[in-house]
Amino acid sequence: MAGIDKSLAFHPLRIAILTISDTRTEETDTSGALLVSRLQAAGHDLSAKAIVPDDIEAIRTKVRNWVDDEGIDLIISTGGTGFTPRDVTPEAVKPLFRREMDGFSVVFHQASLGTVGVSTLQSRAFAGQVDDTFIFCLPGSTGACRDGWDLVLALELDSRYRPCSLAGQVPRLRQVCA
Repeated sequence: MAGIDKSLAFHPLRIAILTISDTRTEETDTSGALLVSRLQAAGHDLSAKAIVPDDIEAIRTKVRNWVDDEGIDLIISTGGTGFTPRDVTPEAVKPLFRREMDGFSVVFHQASLGTVGVSTLQSRAFAGQVDDTFIFCLPGSTGACRDGWDLVLALELDSRYRPCSLAGQVPRLRQVCA
């Protein structure tokens, strides 16, 4: 049966939070703050946090820099996944992928359907791997980030989750979480 096996050791992940917005500041970034709070409450480590504008090159530069940082296991972004002219996160990040995680979008939308109904169609949430670094791209609303973390990522990023956890695919944990 799927769930957390409390008899196993928990292995914290080193997570970077990237807010993509032309309007958010550290003081007004409620989505990024929620993700930081949730990941730390779960026992993970915040490796980095940044806000970049809705600009393809700015997004790519930050993602590439973090992918090259050995102190970061995975990246969660918030913002830029909608349909306004400035929403360019998929266009910025997807070309960097070596693999796309199609199931994340499906599971995120199923979870989101229960909280926002068919308005979930307005999100282009997605995930994949840049080199060996996973990146999860969530919408910019605090509610969508809450859904993404509480209903999807909290379990999948917990090394004790069975039958398997994404933590076991992080290079430094492959031997420990196999």
